[in-house]
Amino acid sequence: MNDNNLTSSGKIMKDKHIRRWTEQFSEQMEVRLDKRKKLEEMGSNPYKNGLKPNTSFEYLVKKYSPLTKEEIGETPRYHIAARVLMVRDFGKAAFLQCDDGSERFQLYVNKQVTSEKGFAEYKLIDYGDIIYAEGDVFKTMKGELALNARELTIVTKSIRPLPEKFHGLTDQELKYRMRYVDMIMNPETREKLRKRSEIIRYMREHFYKADFLEVETPMMHSIAGGAAARPFKTHHNALNMELFMRIAPELHLKRLIVGGYNKVFEMNRCFRNEGLSLKHNPEFTSVEFYWAYATYHDLMDFTESLLTGIARDVLKTEIVRFGEHDINLKGPYARHTMREAVAKFTNSTMDQVNDRTHLLSLLNQTDLDKKKLQNTSWGKLLVHCFEELVESKLIQPTFITEYPTEVSPLSRRNDENPEFVDRFEFFMNGWEVANAFSELNNPTDQLDRFADQAMAKEAGDDEATDVDYDFVRALEYGMPPTAGQGIGIDRLVMILTDSHTIRDVILFPLLKKEHYFSEEE
Repeated sequence: MNDNNLTSSGKIMKDKHIRRWTEQFSEQMEVRLDKRKKLEEMGSNPYKNGLKPNTSFEYLVKKYSPLTKEEIGETPRYHIAARVLMVRDFGKAAFLQCDDGSERFQLYVNKQVTSEKGFAEYKLIDYGDIIYAEGDVFKTMKGELALNARELTIVTKSIRPLPEKFHGLTDQELKYRMRYVDMIMNPETREKLRKRSEIIRYMREHFYKADFLEVETPMMHSIAGGAAARPFKTHHNALNMELFMRIAPELHLKRLIVGGYNKVFEMNRCFRNEGLSLKHNPEFTSVEFYWAYATYHDLMDFTESLLTGIARDVLKTEIVRFGEHDINLKGPYARHTMREAVAKFTNSTMDQVNDRTHLLSLLNQTDLDKKKLQNTSWGKLLVHCFEELVESKLIQPTFITEYPTEVSPLSRRNDENPEFVDRFEFFMNGWEVANAFSELNNPTDQLDRFADQAMAKEAGDDEATDVDYDFVRALEYGMPPTAGQGIGIDRLVMILTDSHTIRDVILFPLLKKEHYFSEEE
């Protein structure tokens, strides 16, 4: 904004913000600002534009590492751009360790070789600066690759020093708050987050090959639905209405199945107003997909194919290590009903699992409220037993099927036993990674279950939903038999990259608001 357009109070406010920020600058930063001024006095813009590299360090390493010094000989003139991470100065010569985002490499600067202007700019370099250089590749006497810089210029002057060169950014809170610094200092962070991108790209391609259509559905809903979760609320001023940030895209995606698309998927951002944990972030990424005329059995096969493909084509290994566990992604994956899993992992018989009294006795060894359990139905007791005594033991990829109907409000009842639904959850490393079921398409049944949810909400359950009458109306037009599934991408990437907190696989995880100044004026 032009200062001429500011009122007197506006100028005071603007000056206040600038002063409060710059008065915190350290002595090191003041030295760097002085160097920036010297660059300007030399006629060199400290924030240049239009200088384009013609190669990457990764390419140079792959091409020249296998060759001897003699085999390298005379090379083409390469143009590179990179951030300086270390300077080893020898007076009239220096080695700069640099990172261009693909690899780390070193530049050799020599007063006899580098142009006069380039060497003068080298003298104003600090670690953290982004530089541009032109030169040829050679191997040093120690056999290390380097670029012999003929030309050198500072492209972007770094004002704020990076963390201490050899130890990097070690404070975990700062790693997540200043992800940009973490990525500069730790190539492992960049690689892990790059792997996340590659996994998502593979997933998209897997859906495309199976003829799924990628779609986008609203992120603001007038009714919070599609999952049991506490929503974030917002307000639309023009319409004067309360809206909810999406907790799941499910109901909109199923409307598309009603409309005639037989296979749809969405890579979606969802928002749930819940606590933070090692496995939970209020804003998260998942993929949901719906497949007309398929059953949940088809989705188990599809999921197994997807994960074995990721292992083969992205990870390049069938065995991934998470902590102390080796997880085999090769397949086939184990498949158990919930009752079978509880029986197996609690050394019970199937008859015992079907007995409510036995389930109560199993739960006596847990921290659950024993008084509340006395009034809990058999189906919910079964789920409690599974979650408390079994789930953490499912280290290898496992599908758990046959969930009680009362805990699955959107799932289709099993034709042979309506007490259960045609549903599975997929587990690895003791974590739920995916949830799927043959969809409920009976509008009368769906309305009844919505009404149950509305009653629960009225009774104080802040995770229950209102009745979505439009969705009931959509089902009354007729939705073909459909199977749908959601996969938690953040949690999946955690397992596949041996990351023990969800913050490690999210570029910018949610953190408490930062206070930049100790005192408010």
